[in-house]
Amino acid sequence: MGEKISVYLAGPIFSRSEIEGGRSLKREIEAALGERVEVLWPFETASGTIEEIFDANLSALERSPLMVAILDGAQVDDGTAWEVGCHYALFGRRAIGIRTDIRKAGEAPESIVNLMIELSCRRVVRDVPELIGELERALAETIL
Repeated sequence: MGEKISVYLAGPIFSRSEIEGGRSLKREIEAALGERVEVLWPFETASGTIEEIFDANLSALERSPLMVAILDGAQVDDGTAWEVGCHYALFGRRAIGIRTDIRKAGEAPESIVNLMIELSCRRVVRDVPELIGELERALAETIL
């Protein structure tokens, strides 16, 4: 088996439920794709001063050809929004968004989230099986 592909997992990590949700999603991704991917989750990888955390997250974004962005909430978490935009603008990569939240969060009736986030994603999925399928497709494209 070749080198694992890094997947950056972006999402809010400021409450117990956000941390548990992120931890659960990381485990589900690893259970489905574990031998092929390394999931980089800032909650586990970033520590130190705010500058060190920023640098560690930016470095992880740069070395991750794939990103999963948790887009739940009345609005997308501001740090997650920045990470999605950075991944797109600086590295030319589009995240895979996951939004299990049933609330509307976009400008138009057909929007899932804010248009700048939605269009920075290759796709926004609604559940974990859909996410795993999209990651499978992205992995196949990344390896080619």
